[in-house]
Amino acid sequence: MQATIFGALAEPSRLRIVELLRAGPLSVGEIADTLDIRQPQASKHLRVLGEAGIVAGEALARQRIYHLEAEPFAEIGRWVESFERLWNIRLDSLGRFLEAITDDPHEH
Repeated sequence: MQATIFGALAEPSRLRIVELLRAGPLSVGEIADTLDIRQPQASKHLRVLGEAGIVAGEALARQRIYHLEAEPFAEIGRWVESFERLWNIRLDSLGRFLEAITDDPHEH
């Protein structure tokens, strides 16, 4: 898991940009207008997201259009799943332990 992904997503404006791009590609201007920030700020945030591999942009006429890249989110999903498996194992173990102590004839 790359810390740069979480570092990029940790900033609230960048996270909002990612949320916007979930609906589809947008230009820098559309992102800036929607978030009520200046275009240079939007461009700076998009540069950080791009360096982390979260977004990619392409020139279309005089605009730069950005979209989300799938791989960083797949990586986050795999990382989260590893914790899910860990907690399932721990909860199963806790369940067996609780069953064992409730079935103990010496408990009363």
